[in-house]
Amino acid sequence: MKKRYLLGSLLPIIAAALLVAATPPDAVLKKVRQYRQRHEHELLAEYTQLLSIPSVAADSAGLRRTATTIAAMMRQRGIAHVQLLGATTPGVPPAVFGEVRVPGATRTLVFYAHYDGQPVNAAQWAPGLSPFKPTLASGSLASGGQLLPPPAAGTPLNAEWRLYARGSSDDKGGVMTILAAYQALAQSGVKPTVNLKFFFEGEEEGGSPHLGELLGQHRDLLQSDLWIICDGPVHQSGRKQVVFGARGDVNVGLTVYGPKRPLHSGHYGNWAPNPAMALARLLGSMKDSTGRVTVAGFYDDVVPLTASEKDALHRVPNIDDDIRRELGFARPDGQGQSLVELINQPSLNINGMRSANVGPQAANVIPTIAEAELDLRLVLGNDYQRQIAKVVRHIERQGFFVTHAEPTDAERARYPHLIRVAPETGYNAQRTPLDLPLARSVVQAVQSTVAQPVVLLPTSGGSLPLYVFKQVLGATTITVPIANYDNNQHAENENIRLGNLWEGLETMAAVMTMK
Repeated sequence: MKKRYLLGSLLPIIAAALLVAATPPDAVLKKVRQYRQRHEHELLAEYTQLLSIPSVAADSAGLRRTATTIAAMMRQRGIAHVQLLGATTPGVPPAVFGEVRVPGATRTLVFYAHYDGQPVNAAQWAPGLSPFKPTLASGSLASGGQLLPPPAAGTPLNAEWRLYARGSSDDKGGVMTILAAYQALAQSGVKPTVNLKFFFEGEEEGGSPHLGELLGQHRDLLQSDLWIICDGPVHQSGRKQVVFGARGDVNVGLTVYGPKRPLHSGHYGNWAPNPAMALARLLGSMKDSTGRVTVAGFYDDVVPLTASEKDALHRVPNIDDDIRRELGFARPDGQGQSLVELINQPSLNINGMRSANVGPQAANVIPTIAEAELDLRLVLGNDYQRQIAKVVRHIERQGFFVTHAEPTDAERARYPHLIRVAPETGYNAQRTPLDLPLARSVVQAVQSTVAQPVVLLPTSGGSLPLYVFKQVLGATTITVPIANYDNNQHAENENIRLGNLWEGLETMAAVMTMK
């Protein structure tokens, strides 16, 4: 009886999606595809120019130039009321806004992507690659792909080719597919069925600390029925997916202190406290051997998934073994739970650790400090400040004195274990119900572009500031990702598969013309 109930809760969504999937691509999809095929060299050249502009948080001039370039791209496409939305706080990268009002349309969708990217270390990129010099390859370099020269005009572009550059998948790819989708519709004589607004943010990779301020200042301009978030990858199976929520996120910096100056490890080892060893023990205390977080109360306030959300998870293709083999490890964490089950739980991970040197630069020293950066992912019910407080209490229970500044001489003399905790601004998780009527329309639109059933995911593993949209605007959000899952986002050799770029264009066009 319970099984029939779970299935029944998703039947309206599944039935509608499969009905659309059984029909061939409609005239709109054909027109959009034909337009892209005729203009793909132009689109790729334009995208390459956008990717050539450095747009990381440390480069305010590059961010501003990226924003003005996107604004020019929008004006060239005939998008109205294009403007850079500034915040009251000085130095905040502007959001880029524009809109298209459609006569007779009764609903308004805002299309969101972000144009800022993660920091880069060019030395870590593969030979021949540079983060802001977009380069084509015949396939994934990790799987034997080879770098390619720029294709001559008229050369067919292979869908399996990869374009390597910072931001290519996260998330200038979102910006490009949204604008290219509208361009394909407008140039093909197809009228959207909804009013369109565009909002491209410039500090998502820094946790969107001023997004609430921007949304609040421009509340009237940003009113809508739904926000379409174009960020993140499609499912690892290659299927398109619609994601109804995202985990929240906050980072916490840890610094453990040892002696005031580095000491010879032979002369002082076994006597002077080693901060690297102390930090290693502390981090090891935060998880058990299965990967479960041991911080007291870490999972206590999680809002359980609904019956329909659990049913959706059961329908997600399970390719965990394939991914594990591809990534080269023997056993995953999680006590036998699947990847999609685990990303619907809060997590604690180490983003990085540093203390003295290793490899050719290693020296026989006891270092003065040891540092780590924790990444806390949150699900519905968690509050990021409460999660930080739980971690701090755990650290104190391990015998550390916690400070938020450099320790004083008096503190050094009094406390044997000193740690500085530096939490960053974070945001909470947000999730949209699967059975929302507008959500069904989005699912049907995405499904109309492919034959395989679209994956419905209650919560993505990555984080987006969806909570801020809900908190400030009362807005409903649904994420429609387009990037290939093996895109190396946030890391060296970031890339986008051209087929995903073109399929993303079709997806966004379908949503813009949804019934």
